[in-house]
Amino acid sequence: MDNHNLYARLAAQFPADPASVAIETETLAYTYGDIEHASACLANLLASLGLPPGARVAAQVEKSPEALLLYLATLRAGLVYLPLNTAYRASELTYFIQDATPAVLVCASANLPLIQQALDQAGAQATLFTLDDDRTGSLLTQAAALPQTFHTVPQQGDELAAILYTSGTTGRSKGAMLSHDNLYANAATLKAYWHWRSDDVLLHMLPIFHVHGLFVGANGALLAGARMLWLPRLDVDQALAWLPRATVMMGVPTYYVRLLADPRFDAERCRHVRLFISGSAPLLADTFEQFLARTGKPILERYGMSETNMLSSNPYLEQDGPRLAGTVGRALPGVDIRIADDADQVLATGAIGHIQVRGPNVFSGYWQMPDKTEESFTADGWFRTGDVGRFGSSDGSVPPAYLSIVGRSKDLIITGGYNVYPKEIELELDTLPGVMESAVFGVPHADFGEAVMAVVVARPEGDAPDTTALLMALKLRLANYKVPKRIDVIDALPRNTMGKVQKNLLRERYA
Repeated sequence: MDNHNLYARLAAQFPADPASVAIETETLAYTYGDIEHASACLANLLASLGLPPGARVAAQVEKSPEALLLYLATLRAGLVYLPLNTAYRASELTYFIQDATPAVLVCASANLPLIQQALDQAGAQATLFTLDDDRTGSLLTQAAALPQTFHTVPQQGDELAAILYTSGTTGRSKGAMLSHDNLYANAATLKAYWHWRSDDVLLHMLPIFHVHGLFVGANGALLAGARMLWLPRLDVDQALAWLPRATVMMGVPTYYVRLLADPRFDAERCRHVRLFISGSAPLLADTFEQFLARTGKPILERYGMSETNMLSSNPYLEQDGPRLAGTVGRALPGVDIRIADDADQVLATGAIGHIQVRGPNVFSGYWQMPDKTEESFTADGWFRTGDVGRFGSSDGSVPPAYLSIVGRSKDLIITGGYNVYPKEIELELDTLPGVMESAVFGVPHADFGEAVMAVVVARPEGDAPDTTALLMALKLRLANYKVPKRIDVIDALPRNTMGKVQKNLLRERYA
């Protein structure tokens, strides 16, 4: 294909019948023909602004089919899509506007004053449109009068398609630059590996300002010519109503926990689902086992990040191996993963070290941050993920090719000169009586530099965990330097919108 524009590559796989349904909401159905025509109207509107190639189109809007169409129209127009978390406030938006200098900003009508405030604080100008989740707003009003055909702008594969900002929990958020080739390579790999079919029906409940919902979920379904059942967010009642029609569901671990908490969720309700996928945060082994017992279906856990899309996956086919709780499977086809020490030397199977990756899915660098980009790649071209992990296990329970994530490099605790990986302690804590989940992190300590601290969330049934008993149990299982100096019971772990535990907030709380 001469045109490497991601939209052109997706559209080449759309069903031959344009009346095939692509997106279904509670009230409307959007066909693949609708996607072609509506995205053309929006692309014509963007093109009418006379923007230079590569101009950024930022969107902070609620999830809707029209929001997805804006993403596709941005690609078609040869511009760069910049999705922004709907939770961001004025100071955060000011930073993104100053950094990315978007030429177009699309927001919900209710947030227009907030966006204008951020623009004023940034001293920036942009064309403003509104888009609401009830199919209203100036974006749609102006686009509706324009032609329903548009010649998708030709793009080279290495040209920029999207910028995704990292969560920024350890400093300034960084804009990961993703090319048309990056996004297509990952979508095509997942289509083959997860056996996407045109008759698949994806239950889509994830946000679309993030890799998981936008690039894994939506791109995957569009490339397969499949149907999406479109929910704005997790709604257990609606999920239970639509699950009998679904063949694929993607979610963060919280989705599976909430389904299991509802007695109506059973094997019959999801008997047509061929694939349950979990990501964006670690899936507890207990959740995996409960789900398997309830439904007979093992959840497939995979591993990815904003800078790389998906990197590894537990097997889809049984003959390729089991899906193992606590692991993220093997490197996807075309992706290389290695475990290295601080000097970037490859470590033996079973050793814990830094996870480094390379492949056609890996981004080119961080927007306007050449120094950060250089720091993030090794001399021989591998991306430093910032995650810590290992292949296999010392006791042989995990096959050598399976990757397990131990934690983030920034979460490493150095206490009295010893390295402590929080995940190792969390895995032990999560098996103890009364503990539903846990988080382990370091806090300042006068003697040891850092002390190991833990918080646990109690199971909803039974007595609250006895923290003294928990400490005694850990002393029987772990070296003494790994045993927390203190364990607190809290109501819930702080999480971001994708379900990741925000240990930075815990460190601040207990500092």
